[in-house]
Amino acid sequence: MADKEGYVAGFPSEIIKEGKVQVLVPKLEAYGVVPSDYAPSKAPVFYNPVMEFNRDLTVLAFKAFQHMVNHEISICEPFTSQGIRGIRFAVEVDGVTKVLLSDINTAAYELAKHNVELNKLEDKITLKHKDANCVLSNNASPKKRFDIIDIDPFGTPVPYLDSAFRALRNNGLLATTATDLAPLCGVHAKACVRKYGGKPLRTEYCHELAVRLLAGCMASLAAKHDIGIRILFSHSSDHYIRVYAQIEYGAKKGDESLKNTGYILHCFNCLHRETAHQIFGKSDQCPECDSKMEHAGPLWIGGISDPSFIEHVMKENQNTAFKNSAKITKLLTLTKNEATAPATYYVIDKLSGKLKLPAPSVQAFLTALHNSGFQAVQTHFNTRGIKTDAPALMMHKLLRDIVAPQH
Repeated sequence: MADKEGYVAGFPSEIIKEGKVQVLVPKLEAYGVVPSDYAPSKAPVFYNPVMEFNRDLTVLAFKAFQHMVNHEISICEPFTSQGIRGIRFAVEVDGVTKVLLSDINTAAYELAKHNVELNKLEDKITLKHKDANCVLSNNASPKKRFDIIDIDPFGTPVPYLDSAFRALRNNGLLATTATDLAPLCGVHAKACVRKYGGKPLRTEYCHELAVRLLAGCMASLAAKHDIGIRILFSHSSDHYIRVYAQIEYGAKKGDESLKNTGYILHCFNCLHRETAHQIFGKSDQCPECDSKMEHAGPLWIGGISDPSFIEHVMKENQNTAFKNSAKITKLLTLTKNEATAPATYYVIDKLSGKLKLPAPSVQAFLTALHNSGFQAVQTHFNTRGIKTDAPALMMHKLLRDIVAPQH
């Protein structure tokens, strides 16, 4: 336990309560860390209180998945830091028989060990002091594999996906986070091509492109192992994106999921966009304004959330009293509503800026689209974003019609 000064393993620390567990974490004030900071860590062991929302949502998603598969499950979290995520999985997710946690950082390993003992979970949690890929590779043989693997590193998860797929049981779940949004959103395009195997674009919907680039990369890596993936849920929040994919063994399954990969073509002149399975031999002229179109990809062009799975997560949220429950409800409602909408979204301010017109309210635009017979829903990616099947030039017309009386 910590001594009177709040030190354990030689650095300032404090006990915090989150979900149903108590854990000892670095006392962030001692390192001048404010909640908005997202450095790898100014403290000797990484701990981010802002990610409680992510941890709450992950617990709910894993609970929903366990009820969906309806059998006892094992979980691996190879970037455990002080152990808070894995400890919460062990305590809060039903039917968990074993959890394997690991961290290569010695201070993190010692603190996680302390927290496992603090929560009396030595029988359920195994702790390793190893590299993440090493831990996953050591559990790639059929009898050792996991039902759920959670890859939540700082930066890109790509270097760990290959060994994660090999360490997953058939029908298992891979949950993965990416915090390197600069490459994924097109600020560092070469880094994105290098890491994710797809070209990004600096567009107003770059956060959705980021999710699709990660999902496309996952599908490509899984297929190399004769594994197919199905995206159950994905979201973009704060400084990161997160994708939950269920896998299925079989070369045919791998082939099927690769059919969901392709390209998004974008016209920077009129803002037209479309998906294509391949761009070779395809005209790069915009069908709406004849300008030259740019492309993003290869990436995932299939669904990035499954409405029925989101319903299961919503039910879990209703039965749980988290501090973030209201925020989670809002996110889940939006992701469920947009799950069957077309890929990409229009940001009203971007559109009105293009036409040098004042921006109407989101509701006014949704109403205009619905009245014109188009599908239109709000998106969780952007509070001013709309997903619709309306062509870009129709969006221009409706925008002019809405603001005409004021103009």
